Amino acid sequence: MRLRIPPGRAGRMWLRRRLTAVRHGLDVLDRKLRILRREQDRLSRNAARTQAEWYVACRAADEWLLRVTRLGGQRAVRLAADDRLTDVHVYWADAVGTSYPARVSCAIPGFDAAAPLPITTALVPARHAYRTALRAGLEHAIAAEAARIVAAETASTNRRIRALKDRLLPLLEEALAAVELSLDETERADADRARRVIGSEPGLPDRLDRDHRFNR
Repeated sequence: MRLRIPPGRAGRMWLRRRLTAVRHGLDVLDRKLRILRREQDRLSRNAARTQAEWYVACRAADEWLLRVTRLGGQRAVRLAADDRLTDVHVYWADAVGTSYPARVSCAIPGFDAAAPLPITTALVPARHAYRTALRAGLEHAIAAEAARIVAAETASTNRRIRALKDRLLPLLEEALAAVELSLDETERADADRARRVIGSEPGLPDRLDRDHRFNR
C-alpha cells in the first residue's frame, strides 16, 4: 500500500489525523468484536440445542409414519394429505449492525372437520408428530442461519482489525516518523543557514527571528 502524503508540515498533519482515525476505528471494531463473539457463542449453543430437538422430533414422526403404513398402508398416508400450506414468518434481530433471524412463527392449518375419518387412529398422533417436527425444523433452520451470519461477521471484523493493526497502522507510524525526521533535519539546516547569515550580516537577527516565528 502506497500513501499519497502531502509535502512538508501538511503531510505531518495529514498523517496525525489518519493515525487518530485509525486508532479510533480500532477501538470501535474491538468493541464490536467482543459483542459479536458473545452473540456467536449464544447462537451456536442455540443452534446445537434446536438441532437436537429437531432430530428427536423427526425420529418420533418417522416412528408414527411407520405405524400408519403398517396399519393402513400407503393409501392411508395419501388420504391424510391435503394441499393446504403452512404460513411461516421470520422475525429478525440486530447486533451491532448485523441482522440475523431471531425467531420464527408458523400457522399450520387445523384439521378439516369435513374430511373423512382417518383409516387408522394412528394418523392423529402422526399428524401431531409431524407438526412438532415441522416447528422444530423451522426453529433449527433460523438458529443455524443466525449462527452462520454472526460467525461470518465475526470473522470479517477480525480480519479488518488485523489488517489495520498489522498493515495500515505500522505504515502510518513509519511514514509519520520519516516525515518528522525530515522536517527536523530541514529545520536544523534552516537554523544553521540563519546563524551563518546572522554572523555575516549585522542587523538581521531581529528580522530573521520575526520571520521564523511567522513561519511556524
